[in-house]
Amino acid sequence: MVGTRCPQKDCTGTIEDGYCNVCGHAAEKRPPSTGTSAGLVAGRNGTASHSVITGTGSSPISRQTNGSRRSRRTSSRTTRKQLGAGLITLPELPSTDPEKTVLADAKIPEHKRFCSNCDSPLKRDLGFCGKCGQKYSFLPSLRPGDLVNGQYEVKGALAYGGLGWIYLAFDKLLSRYVVLKGLLNVHDASSAAAAVAERQFLASVKHPNIVGIYNFVQHASEGFIVMEYVGGKTLKQIRQERGPLPAAEAVAYMHRILAAFSYLHSSGLVYCDFKPENVMLERDDVKLIDMGGVRRADDTQGDIYCTAGYSAPEAAEGPTPASDLYTVGRTLAVLLADFRGLTSDFRYTLPSPNDVPVFAEQESLYRLLLKATAHNPDDRFENADEMAEQTLGVLREIVALSTGHARPAPSLLFGVDPLALETGDEAKPVEPDARYVPPPLMDTSDPGARAVAGAIAHADPQKRLAALLLVREQSPRSREAKLRLAATYGEIESRAQADKLLDELASEDPWDWRVQWLRGRMRLAEGKFAEAQKDFDQVYFDLPGELASNLALGIAAERSGNLELAGRMYDLVSRVDDNYVSGAFGLSRSALARDDRATSAAALSRVPQSSSIYIRSRVETVRVLAGPAKTPPTPADLENAARVAESLSLDLFHRGEIESEILRTALKLLLKKKLKPGGATRLFGCSLQEKSLRVALERTLRSMAQLVTGEQRIELVEQANQIRPRTVI
Repeated sequence: MVGTRCPQKDCTGTIEDGYCNVCGHAAEKRPPSTGTSAGLVAGRNGTASHSVITGTGSSPISRQTNGSRRSRRTSSRTTRKQLGAGLITLPELPSTDPEKTVLADAKIPEHKRFCSNCDSPLKRDLGFCGKCGQKYSFLPSLRPGDLVNGQYEVKGALAYGGLGWIYLAFDKLLSRYVVLKGLLNVHDASSAAAAVAERQFLASVKHPNIVGIYNFVQHASEGFIVMEYVGGKTLKQIRQERGPLPAAEAVAYMHRILAAFSYLHSSGLVYCDFKPENVMLERDDVKLIDMGGVRRADDTQGDIYCTAGYSAPEAAEGPTPASDLYTVGRTLAVLLADFRGLTSDFRYTLPSPNDVPVFAEQESLYRLLLKATAHNPDDRFENADEMAEQTLGVLREIVALSTGHARPAPSLLFGVDPLALETGDEAKPVEPDARYVPPPLMDTSDPGARAVAGAIAHADPQKRLAALLLVREQSPRSREAKLRLAATYGEIESRAQADKLLDELASEDPWDWRVQWLRGRMRLAEGKFAEAQKDFDQVYFDLPGELASNLALGIAAERSGNLELAGRMYDLVSRVDDNYVSGAFGLSRSALARDDRATSAAALSRVPQSSSIYIRSRVETVRVLAGPAKTPPTPADLENAARVAESLSLDLFHRGEIESEILRTALKLLLKKKLKPGGATRLFGCSLQEKSLRVALERTLRSMAQLVTGEQRIELVEQANQIRPRTVI
């Protein structure tokens, strides 16, 4: 039928691809089109995500409920408002002449030409779709030198996007470069409608990380959006030039751009079609540069614009803030890794850590991606602020591990490490215990928050219980009252009441991580260590940027006998934030259990001198170096232990205890012939000889006896008499 004259009366057109190139009438009747009405929805239906396994052998759970997730808490606190959040410095891009970015040959490649109505491939620059008859044109309508609205002088085409050609122009009135965004297909009614929608509400969008919309103008039969010119490179260009980006850099970009999503969502808008080419790096910041697909979140009639490989499984049914966050997660994955099958095998899933090294190296980062791109929208982050906060935590972890310098910061969700607040006997060993699991902070937006704060101030658990019961009665909608009440029931070992409350809270909101946190803490206290490990492991999926999650998982793993996992979690915690002193003590214990005395002692050196538990860490170091293990301490270990003991600022009695412990160990090993006598080793001034050690130990015990009275003094004198070297008369 190509070249045949149009059969319509008075029409001078010819048939191309089955339709007249003038009037658009079909050469013959065709069945109704089955094309989508969802605008430029790129891609087809995919399958549900399969089970994923992380580097620690864990898989996240999906909470299956009849309803959707209810909004629980939205933090009003914000993360650092600068690219990299002060943790890393990213290279600034040099400024370029705007006119050098103009395309020399403004054409759309054939492999990117698709019908906006039925998604069929199109070969010509303009005409009618051979499948559905939709009229189209892929030719830029503006030429260099054209004057739009008497104000904007066109310099040329910059690029083409989902909705239209993008032109560089010079505003002759305000003497600045601007961008004109027109219609990719000037005959596409749905694209025209989208442009009208932009004119109505996008001019009010004002955010430093979103391109500014200045105006909307008409030129002949077309409409154009006048936007801020943003110089620089898109993340797509940077990714193409450099390959996969360093983890810290990619995460920093996404952390910063989440501020723009938070703004849009709070304004009742959704971005819809986020991907690397829609982010521009300009100088020292990033911006969303294409607002063509933005729509109101409650718009059920407008076109939906998304891209296969980036869009969420449910996006075609209507974009939401949750589907926006999905696109951020997918974009981050693409910036980080090379993996084939973005639009096929991995359209709605991620490769495993076995296939992508950075996913294996960065457990928290991988968990962040899994949560952001969960198949079920309710399993994703609740809002952009929450995702930004967890992304910042992951960034802090990546930077700390790569630089070897801790990056401490207060948490918005948890209190400080309880061990760091503990006072008392500095010689008491630190054991893994539920009481060292950090407590969640109070949700100040809770209706009963003030009353709950007063109730939990009671140190006595019975008085606290009575006060919380009263608060629950007065504020039945307060989740904080129920959570704190469940924790108190667990403390007084009323486990049945605690479980009942937690079950009730879980049924109300299966995604409240605090329920699983408290359940894990109670199971840890009960001795159900494997169950507690599963609880804290899931919270780590929910909060991948929180060190408290790593610490709790480490404690539970240690108690359940998984020393390898415990050591990984403790090491991560203490390297990222040395104020989490439980991490250093835990790493020391797990290393010593594996008979790695050197790593065990080195772990304790991470406790900062400013910590209130610093002396306790030094005492523990002495025990590690001189204490029992699968293999006995070496002379060097004993000498190092003595050196640490001599540096301690302790009272004379406790110092004597430590000295006697080291001397007893050395004497015992010497008598069992596990140490060779002599040598250059010196312990508190004495050599590794039996007589020398006995004299030193006797002297220490008698000095201690002078500091006490009663039975304790008699016992120390008797020990001194037994240990003294035998004399011959």
